[in-house]
Amino acid sequence: QVQLVESGGGLVQVGGSLSLSCAASGSIISINAMAWYRQGPGKQRELVAGITTGGITRYADSVKGRFTISRDNAKNTMYLYMNNLKPEDTAVYYCNAEILRGGSISYRSYWGQGTQVTVSS
Repeated sequence: QVQLVESGGGLVQVGGSLSLSCAASGSIISINAMAWYRQGPGKQRELVAGITTGGITRYADSVKGRFTISRDNAKNTMYLYMNNLKPEDTAVYYCNAEILRGGSISYRSYWGQGTQVTVSS
């Protein structure tokens, strides 16, 4: 069974840094695009950053220049390096990936359980 697990969330002060990781495991044939989403209290879930298999990236304007997304295809793992954190970055961060599962003929979207990031003033 395919599973995505995030780790690395926690409490950090304004201006600090934090690194998140997302590991995919299970009967995986291949992983296409991967992305980080976040959802603050009472807010809609929004795309933070996305990355293709080849390493092409896209960022939300609110995090551009501060966050860096990367992936290690050999480890089926994605990372988000967050720098100069602001209070508005406080949210639950979710890993998302389009995965071709063993025994399937098409990709589908999978979500991790989320990890809390809290930026204190």
